[in-house]
Amino acid sequence: MKPNRASRVDGLRQRLGSGLFARVAGPEGPRNRARIHDTPGPRWFGPERPVRRVHGDASMFIGGLSALLLESLHPLAMAAVAAHSGFRGDPWGRLQRTSTFLATTTYGTAESAEQACAQVRSVHERVTGTTPEGMPYRASDPHLLGWVHVAEADSFLRAHQRYSRRPLTAAECDGYVADMARVAAALGVVDPPRDRAELAERLDAYRPELRATPQTRDAARFLLLNPPLPLLARLPYGVLAANAVSLLPAWATTELGLPRLAVAENLCVRPLGSAMTSAVRWAMTPPPAAARAPAVTVTATD
Repeated sequence: MKPNRASRVDGLRQRLGSGLFARVAGPEGPRNRARIHDTPGPRWFGPERPVRRVHGDASMFIGGLSALLLESLHPLAMAAVAAHSGFRGDPWGRLQRTSTFLATTTYGTAESAEQACAQVRSVHERVTGTTPEGMPYRASDPHLLGWVHVAEADSFLRAHQRYSRRPLTAAECDGYVADMARVAAALGVVDPPRDRAELAERLDAYRPELRATPQTRDAARFLLLNPPLPLLARLPYGVLAANAVSLLPAWATTELGLPRLAVAENLCVRPLGSAMTSAVRWAMTPPPAAARAPAVTVTATD
């Protein structure tokens, strides 16, 4: 690649990556990233742990959206989100808080991870209310926390296994669930699943409680059809959203009333999802040192 063309490509990558990072991490993103990654001290998870690989991959864009759709099928969880999260008024703020929490617990020091979990527990203690049907809820309820945890762990893992460049082995999948269990326990989940078989069993155990309420369908329309994005961003987001739907278990899409067509998914949706995930991964991965070198300098790198 000619030096000037490499420079233009490098610049495009930087602009796209910076824009995505700003959306996901917010204005405090650079400072939080430096604090999370550069502060010395012991971590909950070493560099070899599966959770670091899963949460650092671009497949999380699809996994996170799929998790939101799946979580919404619990009427108590959905009522709490609708009444207290501000997902409509400040959707990017909610995303940024969630991404900062995931980064802190996954990559930050053990002290920072413990503080982040304590802060979330404190917020949960204040989130109480009643659903439109008259059912009381508490965000600190261990059973409700357990649902949110298994929905997220399952969705993140499904997305990684389908869209990452290096899917986890069976043993690593179990390791990921075990890693997530450590965070869940710190948030107040009682006896979180610790391998993939237990995760599947726990998801099945919640099935009788799950259904799509009017709040659920309203949230799905907002996430899938009316996201707070400029027109130019709607097409790539639509690809991610379609793949988030395709990632859901069949029973979940049936509850949500979302169309599924196996032929279209196999021939169009999934290939586009893989391509879009690769594009996001490229944009958010710093270019190699050789590509960043001045055009007049010739370097040799391995």
